[in-house]
Amino acid sequence: MLREGGNLDFNFLEKLSQNIADLISKGKEVILVSSGAIGLGRQELNIRKRSNSISFKQTLASIGQARLMNIYYRLFQQYNLLVGQILLSGVDLSRRSSYLNARNTFLTLLKFKIIPVVNENDTVAVEEIKFGDNDTLSALVAGLVDANLLIIFSDIEGLYTSDPRMNSEAKLIKEVDDIDEKIEKISLSASIEGRVGGMQTKIKAAKIATRSGIPVIIGGGEGNFLGRIFAGEERGTLFLPKKDGLTSRKKWIAYAHLLAGTIVVDDGAKRALIVEGKSLLAAGIIEITGNFEVGDSVSLLDMNSEEFARGIVHYSSKELKKIKGTKSSLIEKQLGYKYYDEVVHRDNLVIL
Repeated sequence: MLREGGNLDFNFLEKLSQNIADLISKGKEVILVSSGAIGLGRQELNIRKRSNSISFKQTLASIGQARLMNIYYRLFQQYNLLVGQILLSGVDLSRRSSYLNARNTFLTLLKFKIIPVVNENDTVAVEEIKFGDNDTLSALVAGLVDANLLIIFSDIEGLYTSDPRMNSEAKLIKEVDDIDEKIEKISLSASIEGRVGGMQTKIKAAKIATRSGIPVIIGGGEGNFLGRIFAGEERGTLFLPKKDGLTSRKKWIAYAHLLAGTIVVDDGAKRALIVEGKSLLAAGIIEITGNFEVGDSVSLLDMNSEEFARGIVHYSSKELKKIKGTKSSLIEKQLGYKYYDEVVHRDNLVIL
């Protein structure tokens, strides 16, 4: 929504609001995840210099967020539609209770045909709890409300085999049924976007959404992109959803719950988790990093340091360092007590 130099692209916003109003008139429910608060704050204060200071960015976000919502209020008012502001941080979605509260707020707004306008809560967020980009945030929100479709706008038409602005031979990839290593490598060279929200983050977001059973379209460029999609035209790149989409709780474990540490497991434990669908036992653990407590979410790594799963632990990092490699029957002897046989139960485990 911001052009180079930080100026608002009003033509884009007016067309977008018209398209959204049209969709709502046809019975669709729309959530808008929008960036621009920091840029608008910088513009409002007429500040050109950039700074990595967190408090400086939070100040700009605070000023810009008010202006951003005012713009959306005026745009949708002409269609007799209301907007509601939702600011989220990583902590909001990492707690199961606030995760469900956020979901209820979204659903209630949609019930009253109010358009939720979502942004990261930059005024209070710090690096440790930031989503990092609005593409990832949009995928998490889509999973939160069990959306039927996620559309991610880009400054180019979709995912190309290489950057079309640098290579005239680049071809648009119209459909992706699996975001594998090849697709991820293509995303690194498919766009020269240097800012937050480049093609790499869009592919990451698409991976989260499709794993949650939600189809994704990435595209944009010039023209009436949203209107053309709902007119039935093939536009952008379509990412097909996984048929075995995650449940609401598993989506939360995999993507919304903040990671507190890592556990490295041996090949036998990895095979038992992936192939046999078993729980993680202490006997298969090789190494623990980070300081975490019972109920925290951790990343599970194989012996090549590749993440393959995430789960909620039944033991703290301090306890696991004492019982790693230990058979379940000997845990009580090692610790003097035992909570469970499993370190991560399969019901609290998501294979990535």
